Amino acid sequence: MATTSLRPCGDFRTTYKADQYLLQTKWIGIWTFIAIGVLLLGPLVLDGYIISLLILIGIYGIAALGLNILVGMTGQISLGHAAFFGFGAFSSAWLNSTTGIPAILTIPLAGFMTTAIGMIFGIPAARIKGLYLAIATLASQFILQDFFARADWFSGGSSGSLADTVSLFGFAFDSDERYYYLVLFWTILSLVAVANMKRSRDGRALVAVRDHYLSAEIMGINLTKYRILAFGVSSFFAGLGGALFGHYLGYVSAEGFTILLSIQFLAMIIIGGLGSVMGTMLGAAFIVLLPQVMEALTSGMFAMFPETLATFSSGQAYIKEMSVGAAIILFLIFEPEGLAHRVKLIRQSWKLYPFSY
Repeated sequence: MATTSLRPCGDFRTTYKADQYLLQTKWIGIWTFIAIGVLLLGPLVLDGYIISLLILIGIYGIAALGLNILVGMTGQISLGHAAFFGFGAFSSAWLNSTTGIPAILTIPLAGFMTTAIGMIFGIPAARIKGLYLAIATLASQFILQDFFARADWFSGGSSGSLADTVSLFGFAFDSDERYYYLVLFWTILSLVAVANMKRSRDGRALVAVRDHYLSAEIMGINLTKYRILAFGVSSFFAGLGGALFGHYLGYVSAEGFTILLSIQFLAMIIIGGLGSVMGTMLGAAFIVLLPQVMEALTSGMFAMFPETLATFSSGQAYIKEMSVGAAIILFLIFEPEGLAHRVKLIRQSWKLYPFSY
């Protein structure tokens, strides 16, 4: 029977520790370090626009990782992830401006503050699930949005708040090329942390809660603890991504963290693959790059057929937005298991080529 593992035939593991290596084979390790090396060289060869897109992919990818822990690993749901993302952005700016703590430190601290808020809103998860939990998390979205608009001392109210430039020992991350390395650092750290968590005792407990909560409870897993813990961990990554987002823009406003962004986070993990670490990053890249691709396609079509499409010229922006929505729907129909599954199939084909079985 074919498998998606790239472990060569005869490579047997004789201990649990050996079976839990993060980089399963030598070639996976080599390609991983090559990919990191290429990413490190990015600012030297890419223009500023592409660097800004990579920064957004990294930031949204970190936040989506948190949501994938909650939805993909634990089987819960959250429609308020954008609000936790925004809470992290406001928290870092507020800590930096009121206490004087350097922004390089307030970024992870904002993650911990968001963890506390996320665990409070995650308490209903101990009692309810499914659609009822979705509505409860939707309430958290509106509660936090209202808090951002009213809490002038924390968020600046409707005016928003400024977020200082991040600096480390006098080195300011004041350009896209410099900030790229800060986001890359946190992205790699987050990927490694989540990948390791999946292989840990707590990670396996979260998956057990997702697969069959009654069996998990019979095995001695504390459902309440792990459901609330999943909300906390998920919120930490949302807050971390939000803090990076706030300091990247230099300004934080409540209008940027609406329910639409929460839905986009859900789309990222569904398109990328539920429960997959690399799939999350692929999904974030898909959502960030798809509008750019659709913009280029629609502009190209109007340039090639100006007379034929003259009637629709006023609705070019609408056509682009509609194309994005249609592409997502078609993707969900024809590739419901996400991009991570497609990558596995490609790896499997490479492994079995030229044989079909």
